[in-house]
Amino acid sequence: MSTVVAYTWARDPGNAAVRDDGTVDWRNTRTVAGDDDPAAMAVGLRVAGGSDLVGLTLGDGDASWGLARGAARALQVTDAPTGADDAVTAALLAAGVREIGDVEVVVVGDSERHPGVAATLAGLLGWPALVGVADASLIDGRLSVVRTAGDVEETVSVPVPAVLGVAAASAESRVPGMKELLAARKRPVTKTTVAELGVTVPAAPELVSSRRPERQGARVFTGEAAQVATELVAALRADGVLS
Repeated sequence: MSTVVAYTWARDPGNAAVRDDGTVDWRNTRTVAGDDDPAAMAVGLRVAGGSDLVGLTLGDGDASWGLARGAARALQVTDAPTGADDAVTAALLAAGVREIGDVEVVVVGDSERHPGVAATLAGLLGWPALVGVADASLIDGRLSVVRTAGDVEETVSVPVPAVLGVAAASAESRVPGMKELLAARKRPVTKTTVAELGVTVPAAPELVSSRRPERQGARVFTGEAAQVATELVAALRADGVLS
């Protein structure tokens, strides 16, 4: 049985271009390791406990990122669309998990930018899902999962197979060195395509038009505190906020 960690499946917003009209151009963005990916990999390693740990990545991201952090092999969907919504992303990950086969746990970063992926992935696989996960281990065929629910930390026991959505609590504690990076380049990466996985990607929504919202200019009040307070109250009354 294998544990799968999904990584470098989300777009890098830092490389997106914002046009003058406020629209965002994602065409030059790549799939990169997200803020939660190192935490997901750490949980995956603990769950696998020395057994087969497989990386799963989408698009043109660096598959060796996960191989340098402990994955023994990886599956990369090379032509996965970077502009896909959460449902399409989850469908591609689910197809990748089925392609790998004999999987009992899938660990994925519980990304704030793509909050629907982990739960949708679990639904497509027909498995239970736990999100907000901080830690997990596999004990006697069941997952012991520590997760945050609101302001409460829970320890939950769940049978496998299951999907875990991991939320990072801190930055990556240990970045791989040159030795790990070079070794990662020698580990096997199986490349596949959307068509080979049998996933139908619907047409992306078409942007018809865009415009910036109308805004009122900011007003800055300066002077003595009493004077500023008087001017502020007068302005609020003029705008109809105060009567």
